[in-house]
Amino acid sequence: MSDAQLRDFPSLFSLKGKVAIVTGGSRGLGLSAASALIQAGAEKVFISSRKQAACESACKTLNALIPPSSSSSPVVAIPIPADSSTLEGIRHLISEVQKHTSHVDILLANAGATWGAPFDSHPDAAFAKVMDLNVRGVFNLIREAMPLLTKRATRADPSRVIITSSVAGLGIGTLGENGTYGYSASKAAVLHLGKNLAVELGPRHVTVNSICPGFFPSKMSLGLLEKTGGLEGHASANPLGRLGEPEDIAGVVVYLASRAGAYVNGVAVAVDGGALLARGALMNPGAKL
Repeated sequence: MSDAQLRDFPSLFSLKGKVAIVTGGSRGLGLSAASALIQAGAEKVFISSRKQAACESACKTLNALIPPSSSSSPVVAIPIPADSSTLEGIRHLISEVQKHTSHVDILLANAGATWGAPFDSHPDAAFAKVMDLNVRGVFNLIREAMPLLTKRATRADPSRVIITSSVAGLGIGTLGENGTYGYSASKAAVLHLGKNLAVELGPRHVTVNSICPGFFPSKMSLGLLEKTGGLEGHASANPLGRLGEPEDIAGVVVYLASRAGAYVNGVAVAVDGGALLARGALMNPGAKL
């Protein structure tokens, strides 16, 4: 085959027949990503978060996206409430998934928490809570899911782990009165964890990549956005003049999960419109955006 001949290009971004787990999938970026996985053809997407009602509501919304005649499976989105911050919760999640499938092709470790408070009064319990879910929980989730991830993974078609980190893990997060010290530290830690696991799990035909969103108007970020300049202020400071939209995260997730991203392993993709770079430019009095 010549360089110009691409193998079945129309299916390059297809997820037809794939099975995915999305933690923190009942709202925000997780829900946007889950919607993308389903619309790209995934056969089953397991939606997990702590609250049962939220999981069920999300799955109802997702299942309505696909006409019944377009899938041989009666259910494409399946709710499994679980607490991803504890080992018991993660094992419950995996156990429930195994009732529906013997394999998983895509694991999106998206569940996360944050906490904003001044440095001098930042609660130890809050720091611990954020680290437990954002780092320890991700490690435990990937480890416990490995038997499912390796079930039908091959060198040509590896299973995918996608970790939701943040640009706060690439640079400096929010400081001052609303300092997110634990969140920023956790997102940097999980990025490094992802790089280690990319090398560890690559030989088992599992890739591990991270996405690093900037500000998206989600339930978790809206409060911080309002306290630190507002939506319009953050949008105007972004080189692209706007905040993130659902399609921005959806496209990156589908790329990494599909055949298009099969040879990508151990990377951190910033999805922030260049905002992290602009922070450095704003330090220069002569910089104009």
